Order: sequence, then structure tokens, then C-alpha cells
Amino acid sequence: MDFNLMAEAFPKILDGLPVTMALAGISLFLGFFLAVGIALLRLSSFRPISALAYGFVYVFRGTPLLVQIFLIYYGTGQFEAVRESFLWPVLREAWWCAILALTLNTGAYTSEIIRGGILSVPFGQIEAAKACGMNALMRFRRIVFPQAIRQALPAYGNEIILMIKSTSLASTITLLEMTGIARKMISQTYKPLEIFLIAAVFYLTLVFVVTRAVAYVEFRLNPDRRAARTAKGKDLTTVAALGADVR
Repeated sequence: MDFNLMAEAFPKILDGLPVTMALAGISLFLGFFLAVGIALLRLSSFRPISALAYGFVYVFRGTPLLVQIFLIYYGTGQFEAVRESFLWPVLREAWWCAILALTLNTGAYTSEIIRGGILSVPFGQIEAAKACGMNALMRFRRIVFPQAIRQALPAYGNEIILMIKSTSLASTITLLEMTGIARKMISQTYKPLEIFLIAAVFYLTLVFVVTRAVAYVEFRLNPDRRAARTAKGKDLTTVAALGADVR
């Protein structure tokens, strides 16, 4: 084990951390709004729209993300119409191709998570909201969406983790995020173990932070869990007080 090489690799791979976080953050942000729209279209009673949304989800869930990145980065440039359109300044850049592929991919997966959350809202609450005179937009904003997000949050946390790890695929189209920098160093040193171990430490740290953040948000959005923790704290205080009285 070459510890000097590991010490040398640490700051270099750290330089790729902002790129990794930017890829994951922008893709998740844009993908979330895309997912909400796709989920609503999937729940539409108008069959052609629902089928169109299902087709989008099926394509992006049914093909590897690496293939999607290659199709967008290498494939779109084959069409002259694309090269002469206003889209070409975006599609010729590896950065935006990676963002586009990651956004579409996470949008497809997240839409199914949100759709499941929406379907989990009890129908009686929707009927009660209708009885109170709420229109469809108000019912969605005040009744359906908050509960759907709370139900979907654990699964969405997994999607965030998967998206962070998926950013490593961006290195295949020349982007120097953490994995890209690690691969570049390996091609110069021929010592993959030490360098990939350092890269793995960075990914593990990122995932740990995300899991703790999601757990905190889940706790804050769940009044039952907060009440249970408060009651448990009170019980422990009571037991301690009784023990002191006995002594």
C-alpha cells in the first residue's frame, strides 16, 4: 500500500468534489420538478397523456444511464438539424449533456416515487377537502402534495444517493469530477487500489451526510415520530425522578 500516493491523491480528488456536487445538485433540483409533472401526467385520466408519461418513464428506467449519456453526448451530434439548431451550443458541451442525462434519468425514477406518495394519500381526505370547497390546485398544494412528499421521502433519499454515485459516469465523457480525476491519476501511476480507496472515502462521506440530512428532514416532517421521542424523553425523566425518590 502506497500511503504517500494516497496522501498525494487526497487533495487532487478533493478538487473534483465541487463538480460532483454540482452535477448531483443541479440534476436533482431540475429532475424533481420534472418528476412532479411526469407523476401528475401519469395519474391523468386522459389515457394518451398518461401513456406518453409512462413511455418516458419506461424508456429512462429501462435503459442504462451510461447508454443515455452516450446517446445524448455522441448521438445528437450526428443530426445536422441538431448541429444547426439553437440546441447545439448546449448539446456539444459534455457538462450540459451530463446534466441533461442525469436530470431525465432521475426525473423518471423520482416521478414513480412521487406517484406512489400521491396514491398513498387517503381518498377520504381528498373528499373532505372537496367538501370544504377547495379547488383542485388548493387540494394538491395543501392536502395531497405535503403528505405525498412525507411518504416518498425515504425512497427519495435512496434516489439522491444513487444520483450522487451516478455522477461518476460523467467521467466517461471527459468531465473531471472525482472519479474522472481518479481515473486520470491511475493512468499515470498504474496504482488503482490506493486512488480508488480515496475516491471511495469521499463518496462514503457524501452519502453519510445525505442519509443524516434525509433522516432529519423525515423526522421533522413526521409529527408522530416527534411525539414518540418527546414521550420517551418524559418517561425516562419520570423513571429517573422515581429512582431518586426511592434512594
